[in-house]
Amino acid sequence: MNLIYDIEGKPKFSKLLVFAFQQVLAIMAATIAVPTIIGLPTQIPAAILGAGIGTIVYLLFTRFKSPVFLGSSFAFLGALGNAIAFGYCGIIIGSVLAGLVYVAIALIIKFAGSHWVSKLMPPVIIGPTVAIIGLSLAGSAMGDIVKASADAINGSYNLIALLCGLVTFVTVVVCSCQKKFKSMKLIPFIIGIGAGYVLASLFSIFGYAFHVDYLKIINWEPLVRNFVNADNTFVGVTSFLNYPDFALIEAIKELANGHVSDAILKANSAATVITGAGVAEVALAFIPVALVVFAEHIADHKNLSTIIGRDLVEGEPGLTRTLLGDGVGSIAGTVFGICPNTTYGESVACVAITGNASVRTIFAAAIMCIVISFLSPLMALLQTIPACVMGGVCLTLYGFIAVSGLKMFKDIDLGENKNLFVVSAILIAGIGGLAIKIPYHINGNGQVDKVITITSIATALLLGIVTYAIINAVEKRSGKDGENDTEDKSLLTEAVPEENTAVSVDSPVIVEEEAPEATTEE
Repeated sequence: MNLIYDIEGKPKFSKLLVFAFQQVLAIMAATIAVPTIIGLPTQIPAAILGAGIGTIVYLLFTRFKSPVFLGSSFAFLGALGNAIAFGYCGIIIGSVLAGLVYVAIALIIKFAGSHWVSKLMPPVIIGPTVAIIGLSLAGSAMGDIVKASADAINGSYNLIALLCGLVTFVTVVVCSCQKKFKSMKLIPFIIGIGAGYVLASLFSIFGYAFHVDYLKIINWEPLVRNFVNADNTFVGVTSFLNYPDFALIEAIKELANGHVSDAILKANSAATVITGAGVAEVALAFIPVALVVFAEHIADHKNLSTIIGRDLVEGEPGLTRTLLGDGVGSIAGTVFGICPNTTYGESVACVAITGNASVRTIFAAAIMCIVISFLSPLMALLQTIPACVMGGVCLTLYGFIAVSGLKMFKDIDLGENKNLFVVSAILIAGIGGLAIKIPYHINGNGQVDKVITITSIATALLLGIVTYAIINAVEKRSGKDGENDTEDKSLLTEAVPEENTAVSVDSPVIVEEEAPEATTEE
């Protein structure tokens, strides 16, 4: 595609701030969702801080040649659920182990090369995998686009919310497709979210004024509570400036006090301080997932390579550096934040839609996340963006991820059964939600109560790799058998005198023909 800003592009400082904020908005919903899902919503600022730090680490390792943002990883949700049982120490240990898996694979590739990766995961596997990353998120986007605020009708279907989401979507589309104003084309998400938020605010004002819950699209409670306590007293200085709860500091407190924090107990009432057995349990939960997420790392960078027209895997910065950046960045993001990080498809889609691949934008977005995590009012304001508005944005972001994968199909012959079976296996397993749950602990009643969950995307990818390998092995074996058949036919042909027989190599039947009379001259 034609990029407005290439990797080395240098937007003006004023534009750079706007572009960076757009990247922040693109990754915000997913980044803050992970700590909320695992029961630690108070750690949202820490998750944003960790995403910013992790991204900077990634950019340093990749020498600022790969324009992608790192954020909280959904792949580790199951593992994080297990790690919380051992407090912040469990989360940090799990993240460190997962990051070391990336480092180990990077070292293997450093000495063995990366060509085997391309053979293991060719376009026929990477293409549908990237597609299902976007398609598997479709349900989440469509679920959000019809939701009002959390307090309004319990988040059930709301037609006004759908209207706000569609206005957001249409605004993004119009800004991206029009050719008159270049600046609008570069910031469609900011304009789209702004339009959706304004419309949602108008309905919400009437809803609160006339006590109509159906019109309360936005919940301004986070913003109000940022300044006012429950007893209507002023919060104080922290309403303007506050520091996130670093996971490392919280872990040290746990070890010093001999018990986990109240926030952890709220998420898991049975949580205890880490033990030797706990370390082993956390390792079992994180390491297998990290091995599989490695394949998703390949898919993301193959997809980004297609968009920016540079091979980030075989060329610069190379798979070794991207893996090191992702692994070490994930460790740093967890230690200073709360969640293991990974490269974000939303960030890649933002690059594709805006045509802005400037790595300076990604760096500025990382700095912005770090700053935002300390600014209480801005953090509170971002949390008031309604689900329906973000759903309208995600309708485009997730769609572009899916389309990026489908574009890789152009060089794949789907008329060939091998390719057809591989693509079918990946798409159906991924969209259908096939996940692998490996039990590793049985309670006193003989029931499995702890499992390692491999996500549906990772499972689909593994199934595709295995299917591709099996078919290749069958084809190779069939080729050898075919050579043997040819040799047998050749021997059969040689065994019959040429002057008396004619042999059909297409059939095992030997047809005897009468030889013509010989004419000799004496």
